[in-house]
Amino acid sequence: MALDEAQHVKNHRSKAYAAARGLQTEVMFAVTGTPFENRLMELWSLLSLVAPGLYPHPVRFAEIVARPVERQGDEAALRRFTARIRPFVLRRTKELVAADLPPKQEQVLRVELGPRHRRIYDAHLARERQRVLGLVDEGFDRNRVAILAALTRLRQLALDPGLVEETHRGVGSAKLDLLVEHLEELAAEGHRALVFSQFTSYLRLVRERLDAVGLRSSYLDGSTTGRAAVLRGFREGDDPVFLISLKAGGTGLTLTEADYVFVLDPWWNPAAEAQAVDRAHRIGQERTVMVYRLVAVDTIEEKVMELKERKAALFDSVVDGGGFSAAVSADDVRGLFL
Repeated sequence: MALDEAQHVKNHRSKAYAAARGLQTEVMFAVTGTPFENRLMELWSLLSLVAPGLYPHPVRFAEIVARPVERQGDEAALRRFTARIRPFVLRRTKELVAADLPPKQEQVLRVELGPRHRRIYDAHLARERQRVLGLVDEGFDRNRVAILAALTRLRQLALDPGLVEETHRGVGSAKLDLLVEHLEELAAEGHRALVFSQFTSYLRLVRERLDAVGLRSSYLDGSTTGRAAVLRGFREGDDPVFLISLKAGGTGLTLTEADYVFVLDPWWNPAAEAQAVDRAHRIGQERTVMVYRLVAVDTIEEKVMELKERKAALFDSVVDGGGFSAAVSADDVRGLFL
């Protein structure tokens, strides 16, 4: 049995995992570009399918591996874990299997908020900082939903304050201004671009602006009907821009027609971002792929970038490459507000 896109059974409490675990096979392979995305327990799920005796009990795995490594930074526990799983994990990067793939160049574009946008953001940040830190002190797990909701509001405010409050609709977005400027130049030069955001509300603002300047675009999010037709329309058509929600377009797409990628809002799970970027940087791509991450200066976005870099190091240690974000902890949240 071979499980392709095996990350779909990463939750060991899900029905999909139970169905895979119930299959009677002598040998099972799990094939995935992201053996874990959020926490090491996801990797346990895959290991329990392909090597069921390695770590037979999830609770015990959490006690001796996941918690010591993720929460305590236990280097000895990490070394024991990586040594134990090494015979069962085969890592193949694009550099190994597609040596002739054109290079990928990545750059962070730092965006300064406009004066009015800055005042609104700073006022909200001061309010949310005290509230969120209070919720963390009361109990992170108990208040997780409220904490993540507050972080989401701040991330939206860094994009455009109108996403959070209707009264701020006219404030504008410096990030959107910069994006459209780049897209107009690229379209004039014959390039095509993928534009990713986690927020469909922001993607719709981008589409409205592109329509206003006469720049055609394709659009895909989780609510899009006729997904195959939309994809075919971009591949076979000549729209210079494809707007894609990170969740809807992060996997299962090959869009080598584009050679530019814009990531509008950083996320602390670099695996999700890497999957999105690689829609363009895949076998079949004949041009250098340029990747731009737009980050609002002096906002939570800069903190998210720092957190993402720290978390990515753990994946590198475990499976030698890729990107990783451990589950966001109470200390991580505190760090976002320092």
